[in-house]
Amino acid sequence: MSDQPTDSTPLRFSRWEQRTEVPLFVASLVFLIGYAGRVLAPHDAQPWRGIALLLVCCTWLFFAVDYVVRIRLSGQGLRFLRTHWLDTVVLVLPLLRPLRLIRLYTALQRRREQPRLSLYARVIAYAGMTALLLGFSAALAVYHQERDAPGTTIRTFGDSVWWACETLTTVGYGDAVPVTAGGRTVAAGLMVCGLALLGAVTGSFSSWLVQVFTREDEKGPTQSG
Repeated sequence: MSDQPTDSTPLRFSRWEQRTEVPLFVASLVFLIGYAGRVLAPHDAQPWRGIALLLVCCTWLFFAVDYVVRIRLSGQGLRFLRTHWLDTVVLVLPLLRPLRLIRLYTALQRRREQPRLSLYARVIAYAGMTALLLGFSAALAVYHQERDAPGTTIRTFGDSVWWACETLTTVGYGDAVPVTAGGRTVAAGLMVCGLALLGAVTGSFSSWLVQVFTREDEKGPTQSG
């Protein structure tokens, strides 16, 4: 009986989501800062590496507590893992939390009567912000995996950022290539995300152009008549 959702369950779950979206996004940025400090700081840079590790652990614990609360408030039990698969993925792989940017924007828009940006501008803004944060996260992860690997071509963080730009834009010059299993796994995920983001931006921009040209064509005959 305790696992059966009540009438107040969706309302409580929705309220929790609205209240935690912004704090979770801030925690995601703190996690990213901590992970960046852990990866980029020299091995003898104490106590900064310890502080960075503490930030990573504390924010991940915050994510885990939020995940457990969401499961409890949803009333779905283990079905929550299937219906909210993105929450599960970003808990296991916190560097993918930039993918939650769209949900953050949606939560903020509930507080306004009208969105400030048009649909096309919103899609482009989503894709741009997601690409920036996701590319930075992937660059950190690949640099962490590749910097000490035998035969690596990604020796500095600058090399890793250049690789992330190549991969996100689907250019792929081949001058910087991951050689480790972990680095290639990150690369495969970034390739998929890069294709999706590029398709979203290209499609939205093309639709916007078609809409503008259609309006111009409609205005032409009216003005001449």
